[in-house]
Amino acid sequence: MKLCGREIGLDQPLFLIAGPDTLESQDLALEVAGHIKPIADKLGILYIFKGSFDKANRSSHKSYRGPGLEGGLKIMEEVKKQIGVPVLTDVHEDTPLGEVASVIDVIQTPAFLCRQTNFMQNVARTGRPINVKKGQFMSPWEMGNVIEKMTAVAPHQFMLCERGFSFGYNNLVADMRGLAIMRKYAPVVFDGTHTVQLPGGQGNASGGMREMIPVLARAAIGAGVSGLFLETHPDPDSALCDGPNSLPLKHIGNLLETLVELDRVVKKSGLLEKQLGA
Repeated sequence: MKLCGREIGLDQPLFLIAGPDTLESQDLALEVAGHIKPIADKLGILYIFKGSFDKANRSSHKSYRGPGLEGGLKIMEEVKKQIGVPVLTDVHEDTPLGEVASVIDVIQTPAFLCRQTNFMQNVARTGRPINVKKGQFMSPWEMGNVIEKMTAVAPHQFMLCERGFSFGYNNLVADMRGLAIMRKYAPVVFDGTHTVQLPGGQGNASGGMREMIPVLARAAIGAGVSGLFLETHPDPDSALCDGPNSLPLKHIGNLLETLVELDRVVKKSGLLEKQLGA
């Protein structure tokens, strides 16, 4: 599969999707993208900036949801213009998809909506590459049905993104076997930040185990994935959304150096599990 002009897959270098969970301001978006781009360039990896203009699935209706469609797309246009990177954002059932696709390079579908057939097929029809977030309630093999729904109406430009599975109340787990299973259907992206989220863990907001981000990211790269998704913020404790499971921006360079090196080692000789039937 080609993504933003670059080949991706298990025989290609890791690519990165990263940015704040929710767009807060143009200055913040430019700061984050401007910090990460030279790191990605130095490491030789594709970098896609991410940011949400509307978070419809907040724990409380009082929580910050973003700048809205018009404001969000303006911020994304400035990131593309000033930093020179492709951009990704989420869409929802009431989002004007054509308007988003006119600006956004990669569209992301929320985990909670991956079973909504009409929605997923409408997103597929935009013609943009789609990052499909795996539902917290979905097994890895069920995601094959999601991809089939989308390929029934549009050429295959879809990725599957692991973001953890609901495990009891307010907790998620990441099953590394699922990464290998989902590779049968589409290139796999590992979400290293939502997998450490504690959904609704603070009552009216989600908590998170930020210290586990590098642990799970290293494990996923070792398992073999095409891409990595990270939410990062200069000051996660003051972030307006998902701060507890966001990586401090100052640490992303060191983490990426480790992960890119690990990715090279893992992909150097191919994956043994392919010969064993996985």
